[in-house]
Amino acid sequence: MNGGWRYRVSSAAGVAGLTAFAVTLVNSGPVQLLITSLPVLGRLSANPPAGAEAFFEVVITTVIVTAAFLPLYKPRPRRVLDTIALTQKRVMVAVFALATIGYFDYTYRLPRATLIAVTPVLLVMLPAWFVWIRRRPSTDPERAIIVGDDPKEIGRLATDVSVPLLGYLCPTSALVHTEDDRDGRDDTGIDEWSSTMAVADGGVEIAGIQRLGGLSRIEDVLVEYDIDTVVLAFDRTDRAEFFGALDACYEHGVDAMVHRDHADSVLTAENDVGTLVNVQIEPWDVQDYVLKRGFDIAFSVIGLIGLVPVIAAIVVAIKLDDGGPILYKQERTAVFGETFEVYKFRTMVPEGESAIPVDDEENGRITHVGHVLRRTHLDEIPQLWSILVGDMSVVGPRAVWTEEESLLEAQTRSWQQRWFVKPGLTGLAQIHDVKSTNPQEKLRYDLQYVKRQSFEYDLKIVMRQIWKVGADVVETIR
Repeated sequence: MNGGWRYRVSSAAGVAGLTAFAVTLVNSGPVQLLITSLPVLGRLSANPPAGAEAFFEVVITTVIVTAAFLPLYKPRPRRVLDTIALTQKRVMVAVFALATIGYFDYTYRLPRATLIAVTPVLLVMLPAWFVWIRRRPSTDPERAIIVGDDPKEIGRLATDVSVPLLGYLCPTSALVHTEDDRDGRDDTGIDEWSSTMAVADGGVEIAGIQRLGGLSRIEDVLVEYDIDTVVLAFDRTDRAEFFGALDACYEHGVDAMVHRDHADSVLTAENDVGTLVNVQIEPWDVQDYVLKRGFDIAFSVIGLIGLVPVIAAIVVAIKLDDGGPILYKQERTAVFGETFEVYKFRTMVPEGESAIPVDDEENGRITHVGHVLRRTHLDEIPQLWSILVGDMSVVGPRAVWTEEESLLEAQTRSWQQRWFVKPGLTGLAQIHDVKSTNPQEKLRYDLQYVKRQSFEYDLKIVMRQIWKVGADVVETIR
């Protein structure tokens, strides 16, 4: 991907050129004839402009579309799916702006038939353009940086990285040693006393590579230097900084590598060899990812609309039961350790919540209505909204309360591997009735799903869960 002004100029020029080409193409005689032959578009008047009018229409459309894409001209590496989604959103913004001009009968407005026909063309051409310049082959060598909080680990890994290293990111506090530790030069090649003095100037070399700043600069560095690979060198991989660096790599479409000794905390390719292994930041296949997200949206929309009578009945029942709040809100862990608020219909009395996993049936906090909601799984309905907005998926590891998460991490090795996929409404652990009170068994099912995940696998799990819910509803009615 080109950086700086080259990227800005090429991306803007591509948008302008492709837009002008699309309008000219759609206004051509053969295309207009094809438009008028379609059942719905045939009702619109086919009056392609010519001469000065056609020129001004092309210019106005090009200016508006090019202006609508202004936020995307900043050089920033992104995942392919994010690039496509953002580009298509900007196309729709431009189309609505053009439709507004047409509504006020502007002299050189774009005809309705042309506007309708040019929209799908732009929805295909412009995303393809931004994906192409993002993945454009370059003669520049592959570039990598090391990100971590352990100077000794940074020094060791610097000798194992096969691609050119531009520098490293490390907190200042990690480089400043106490006076008791200043015993000359250690095995990473750092003069401890001189490194302490050099931190104020921002430049401390480790194994011949320059410090580029602290961990907070990771996103700026990824963009500024057009980084391809990040090598993680953390003393502990269960810290928020470790997964924060992975999150930055995920958002910017950058590959991540980790030392093999830390591979138990992340998802790695099974056939990797050597000291460094690749982290599978985005294990989903692109096609499966699109299908999964489309299914999530369809499932949540149909569920929220179709269950309106049930939702109304539950609201009334909860209020009549004890008069307390209808919804229960809790902060839970999402991808890469980030958090989001999940909502459920309240099934327990508000007081007495504990982070230690316990069987709620035994603590006497469940309300009369709550017993019915839990047996029929209807208390989960509000989570359809979390699925719709993208915080959750229909299928995935169960989202865990943030207060409970730290306890489970301490008990269960490799617990953080669940963070590499979006939490789900249902999953392998759920259909096997495994709860957080049995973290080892829960983790086994969750990791099994992470390794086998696919859209087809999701559908099988959903069908089993629907069957299970139906059976539980029938049993409750009996």
